[in-house]
Amino acid sequence: MRRLAISLAVLLTGSAAAWAQQAPWSLQKCIDYALEHNIQLKQSELTVEQREVELNTAQMSRLPSLSASASENLSFGRGLTADNTYSNSNTTSTSFSLGGSVPVFQGFEINNSIKLGKLNLKASTVDLEKARDDIRVAVAQAYVQILYNQEIYKMAKEQAAHDEQLLGQIEERARVGKLSNAEIAAQQATLAQSRQSAIQAEGNLKLSQLELTQLLELPSPEGFAIVTPEVGDVSQQLLMRPEAIFSKAVEIKPAVESAKIGVDYAELNVTKAKGAYLPSISLNGGVGTNFYTNSKVASATFGDQLKNNFSQYVGLSLNIPIFQRFSVRNSVRTAQINYNERKLNLESVKKSLYKEIQQAYYNAVNSQARFTGSRETAQSARIHYELTEEKYSVGKASIADYNDARNSWLKAESDHIQARYQCLYETKLLDFYQGESLEF
Repeated sequence: MRRLAISLAVLLTGSAAAWAQQAPWSLQKCIDYALEHNIQLKQSELTVEQREVELNTAQMSRLPSLSASASENLSFGRGLTADNTYSNSNTTSTSFSLGGSVPVFQGFEINNSIKLGKLNLKASTVDLEKARDDIRVAVAQAYVQILYNQEIYKMAKEQAAHDEQLLGQIEERARVGKLSNAEIAAQQATLAQSRQSAIQAEGNLKLSQLELTQLLELPSPEGFAIVTPEVGDVSQQLLMRPEAIFSKAVEIKPAVESAKIGVDYAELNVTKAKGAYLPSISLNGGVGTNFYTNSKVASATFGDQLKNNFSQYVGLSLNIPIFQRFSVRNSVRTAQINYNERKLNLESVKKSLYKEIQQAYYNAVNSQARFTGSRETAQSARIHYELTEEKYSVGKASIADYNDARNSWLKAESDHIQARYQCLYETKLLDFYQGESLEF
């Protein structure tokens, strides 16, 4: 009965997963799923947890340390007697101690370590958000590629079906003697090419679906489908200048925030390294007792000895660094070099971000112009193709003319589809740099 229940549960779980995979996925759903299941993001989340543990360790270093010890020794030969002389005898000694130490002043090392731990945690959190941004962009790119390939595949199938219908018309006209067998053979070659194009388009579509499902960590692209959004005239969207976009992006983008934290971290490391020049003070204390026997001398009882030998101690220890073979000086120098390097890295990250925004802006401008131009080209090519097809169907145009017109239209339509989705992606990417979502 239990096996049956488990089998049913597995079956239902598998069916639910299969049903979920069959339902079309929107871009937002893809992004949300990737953010939840992507393995690289999970690894980044574990890094954040590790930084939390390290910060807790640094904070707990303020607490005192406490340790206990016990020892048992057995000696043969000459041993110490009660009157402080030695004789050949067997002796035993048992001791117990409990000691603790409290850091009083460590050259601000503990304070700086806690601050560094907080910065490390903040940096790993920001790096996690940067990884999420990278996943969002990668998913959007893969999503747009599927949209493009879907349109190309749909058009290729329609063209193959149309060429097949046209072949039937040519064969019918050839039977009544209006066309030769050469015309039939030419159209058969055209149909074969159309079918091959459809097969290639289907393969490209499956590969783009595979790429997206791998980003989503889905087990298989089988049955995967996406929602096709309504795409308006994106060529008319007003674009903000790169300078204005950058002024917003530099304040919110995780890459810049991570670089800023790196500068703060390196600056604090310089302070921590200088702390090694300062003395350190520790407070120590403890209690202890022991039990001693000598085979030739009578000894007090175990309890009496533990009571009589009970002792306590407390003290301060001061450590003053005088000469450390210039290791502290070089540590400070190394920290200062790293600080300068982090400042340069911050400037480099800002410049890289500005270059990315500039590139995205001009890509968007070009894609808008390309979208408008390709639309006009596709319309003209389609009209030319339809007119040539009419001439070909009545024998006033050759198969070469028909194929030229057909190929020109297919290329123009393919360019227009690509320009449409590229324009959609590039304009949305500019919004994304300003903190908006990539959903469309």
